[in-house]
Amino acid sequence: MTVQKKLTNLQLELLKVFSHELPEEQLLEIRQLLAKYFAQKVDEEMDSLCEEKGWTEETMREWANEHLRSYKKTPEEVTMVNEK
Repeated sequence: MTVQKKLTNLQLELLKVFSHELPEEQLLEIRQLLAKYFAQKVDEEMDSLCEEKGWTEETMREWANEHLRSYKKTPEEVTMVNEK
């Protein structure tokens, strides 16, 4: 059984606006425009969170240097386990 989701208001609006064929060049321009718009929204939200939480560039550097992954085995250790 397949679950069908309703289209979002954005999807419906885009279908109305772009109900005709566009040249590939224009399609690429629109994709870039949308990507830039959503990237701007992410930046705005991040700025808001930083202000609200008191995060700074130093906070971001600390996060970038954190080691959150679990220990990984070396290729030699994997080979030894597989040989058993």
